[in-house]
Amino acid sequence: MDGRNCSSLSEFILSGITSNTDLKVTLFTTFLLVYLIDFLANLGMIILIRIDSHLHTPMYFFLSHLSFCDLCYSTAIGPKMLVDLLAQRKSISTAGCALQFFTLCMFVDSECMLLAVMALDRYQAISNPLLYSAHMSSRLCSLLMAGVYLVGMADALINTVFAFRLCFCGSNEINHFFCDVPPLLLLSCSDTQVNELVIFIIFGFIEMSTIIGVLVSYCYIILSILKIRSAEGRFKAFSTCASHLTAVAIFQGTLLFMYFQPSSSYSLDQDKMTSLFYTLVIPMLNPLIYSLRNKDVKEALEKVKKRRYF
Repeated sequence: MDGRNCSSLSEFILSGITSNTDLKVTLFTTFLLVYLIDFLANLGMIILIRIDSHLHTPMYFFLSHLSFCDLCYSTAIGPKMLVDLLAQRKSISTAGCALQFFTLCMFVDSECMLLAVMALDRYQAISNPLLYSAHMSSRLCSLLMAGVYLVGMADALINTVFAFRLCFCGSNEINHFFCDVPPLLLLSCSDTQVNELVIFIIFGFIEMSTIIGVLVSYCYIILSILKIRSAEGRFKAFSTCASHLTAVAIFQGTLLFMYFQPSSSYSLDQDKMTSLFYTLVIPMLNPLIYSLRNKDVKEALEKVKKRRYF
């Protein structure tokens, strides 16, 4: 740090998705539709699981929390991004920027770990179907979710404190549509090596441990499926994992591409497109993936429709 005053910065200016005025209305309409689907689909999934007693199982308990995570981090980004698409001045206070980053970091981390917990749940359901309810008790499920949120909150708090202790003594314009670490580090006139190391160690550990957890769980799941004698039974067992595997592949693949690409190939414009996908598109896809491929969810929806009709 060069000694210039960095305590007077009260706001940041977001560059937004694009500076092309001709595209703004089209993008606003498109992403408003995407966000509304995000919001209604995830909120609807939470309510449906809450009101239908047949969905009061560990699998749907975790699925409701997956929808909650999607709802939280898409809401932290979506409304502000939509307002900025039509606004002349895209400002955000330093406190608002920190809160936005904290919320995003907490719930993205939580979703990473939750997907690994859901893989463990699928293993218990397939390998020990008779003891599934005993092994995945409501107390254990609640403890697992508490652990997921506590680790996500701790990581978000550490990264937020480290990011906003930096000195921003030059431009306050963030070349992004929300407050994320890479563009913030580019603005700082402090030494950011500690921040980069903290991000690499903590987020890298969370990402790798959850991926390993998913892979190990599915190795055991495959071994359990191979022991099933009937082809129909094997197909039914594997179909229960298909939605989860799809969600893991899309979510983890996007994060790996975004945060672990070589620095020589890093591009802020590419980063914006990837960020749009994981902050708005993935939260829209998850409830669709689980509802379109899930017989129980379809039946619950039919019950709600009939109840409303009568």
